[in-house]
Amino acid sequence: MQLGVFAKTFERDTLEANLDAVRESGFQCTQYNLDCAGLPTLPDEVSPELCQQIRDAHADRGLTMAALSGTFNIIHDDRDELEANFRRLEILAQTCAALGTDVITLCTGTRDQKYMWRAHPDNGTAAAWQDVVASMRRIADIAEANDVYVGIEPEVNNVVDTAEKARRLIDELGSPRVKVVMDGANLFHSGQLQRMHEVLDEAFAHVGRDIVIAHAKDLSHDGDAGHEAAGTGLLDYDYYLNLLWQSGFDGPLITHGLTEAQVPLCVEFLQGKLASLT
Repeated sequence: MQLGVFAKTFERDTLEANLDAVRESGFQCTQYNLDCAGLPTLPDEVSPELCQQIRDAHADRGLTMAALSGTFNIIHDDRDELEANFRRLEILAQTCAALGTDVITLCTGTRDQKYMWRAHPDNGTAAAWQDVVASMRRIADIAEANDVYVGIEPEVNNVVDTAEKARRLIDELGSPRVKVVMDGANLFHSGQLQRMHEVLDEAFAHVGRDIVIAHAKDLSHDGDAGHEAAGTGLLDYDYYLNLLWQSGFDGPLITHGLTEAQVPLCVEFLQGKLASLT
């Protein structure tokens, strides 16, 4: 696996300085956000010159762009905002080849209208599911037209809050362009932490064959908890990484949920764990 990081972990004045920090910290790849280049995550336009600058800056430092963040609430009630974000996502997809990646990461949405990573009681309704399917069909069409993949993440605060639901969504869509971002710290609903291995086993049984990138962070308790640096919480990393390995995944392992000050110990922890995989 290739060890990577959310590029936004490092706050710098220029995109080159940002990627210098990524390289110097021992990472091999990024989950990139155009915020690091002075644009919104979902921009209204991206110039060819900026795409080349970002791509060259990665290549000059021996880095690859594992994925590009494209998150927005895909079931937002504000139809004008939603339509604008679909247009921006298409712009993002059109720039992927120039940037040097073919993966965009997504959020499967929430009925909470103010924050897309916050749970809402209506997330489990049939209407919310239907809205997610409708939006994801549009997104899958965008991905197909631009030869990219989109990664959805089972996350306790979103409509797709389990790996089982991710499997259901992928099967319902029937698109080879829809893949999974696996994050072991985001799978545990309230009361499930004592079943850690069972929950992880079930997740990999459902979507292990569809993982396009994996995340590496940690959790301090179950529920909305996956906000800690890898190696500082309760996730059984030996078990999690071995499940990734056994599933045949050999792609980017992207760390986030950490401060810059936590990076050195996190890198040391993950490099040690990865070296022990056989």
